[in-house]
Order: sequence, then C-alpha cells, then structure tokens
Amino acid sequence: MPLHTASADLKTTPNTTSGRPHRGPDWWLMMKKFWSKGRSIASFAPSSRFMARSMLAGIDFGTARCVVELGAGTGPITAELVRRVGPQTKLLVIEIDPDLCGRLKARFPQIDVVQGDACHFDKLLADRGITQVDHVCSALPLPSFPAPLRETILATSARMLAPGGTFRQLTVMPLVYYRLYCGYFQDVRFRFVPLNLPPGGVYVCRGYRGPG
Repeated sequence: MPLHTASADLKTTPNTTSGRPHRGPDWWLMMKKFWSKGRSIASFAPSSRFMARSMLAGIDFGTARCVVELGAGTGPITAELVRRVGPQTKLLVIEIDPDLCGRLKARFPQIDVVQGDACHFDKLLADRGITQVDHVCSALPLPSFPAPLRETILATSARMLAPGGTFRQLTVMPLVYYRLYCGYFQDVRFRFVPLNLPPGGVYVCRGYRGPG
C-alpha cells in the first residue's frame, strides 16, 4: 500500500499547521494563497480533472514503484494518483504551505503527505529507504523561482529518477516556457489542456542534461 510514516513527517518538518482546519472550498483557498504567495503558488484555481489526467497519462502504474508529487495544493492530482496507484507503488506527496498541507492530510490520511521543501525531497526519500523514483509530478511555479532554487529541484529530480523515468511539470502558461525546459532536458513533450482554469498543459521531460 502507499507508504505512510507519521513519525518521519514529524522528524523531517515541524508541524506548523494550525489545530483548526482551513474552512471554505478549494477554489477559495487557492485564490487566497495565490494572491498572498503568488510566486510560490502556480495557479489561482485547483487543477481540473482533465489536467490531472494529462499529468499522469502514460504512466504504467503496474510497474511504477515510487511516484513523488511536488506542490500538491488542494490535491486534484493527488486524488487521481490515489485512484491509480497499486499496492506496489509508494506515493510521496510534498506541500510546503501549512494550510494546504493540512487539507491534504485531512483528505488523504491513507498516504504519505509531508509538509516540506521540494528542494530536499531526496532527504525525505532517504528517510523512507527509497533510492529511486519512477516519476516526479510537479505543480511548482518553477519559472518564477530564482534560478539556483529551480536548478536544485530539477537536479534533485534527475538524480532520483530511475532509468526511463519522467519529470512532469504542470503549467498554466502553455508553451511559454518550452525553451526553458528544453535547456534542462533532452526530450521535452508538451500536452495542451484547454479544459482547465486557466487553460494550461503538462511538460513531460526526459534525459536531464543540466542548465543550458
């Protein structure tokens, strides 16, 4: 079953979530976070089910041993992952915002949700005895991150990926940053998702080569 280690959560990152869950629908919580933390929140609205399905399209969940989600928000992609992963797949979900992480933990108590920094997800995996990841699904707004921070996350993802693994990046600015990701990966494919608010898509990246 998907890995869940509550003690590791506490050891890795202090629990700064409030004792009282954040009230209101997901779209309102995302809107508030976007306006207050726009550089660290990718979109003002949760991803649609079409975006979530596009993010995961092509993953063989029959053979995948570990999938990591970075910047899960309110969990639309997490929900799709939970529906698809089998007992042999370990799922690690990372969200740095305490309110969003609290909502994820309440919604998905059966999986391993960590309040932590995506830059250090290799350490989170090491704490769990995981040495390789089949797929990394990111909804982080990487283009707005400082270049050293972005490069650390991408390099960490590349180092942890198993041969044939993919780095998958959500965007709500279709193809605007295609060249950016081509500067880091040898093979970059883009999937347009019009049925999302706002319309966006997914970059599926393979063959990390470092910053161009």
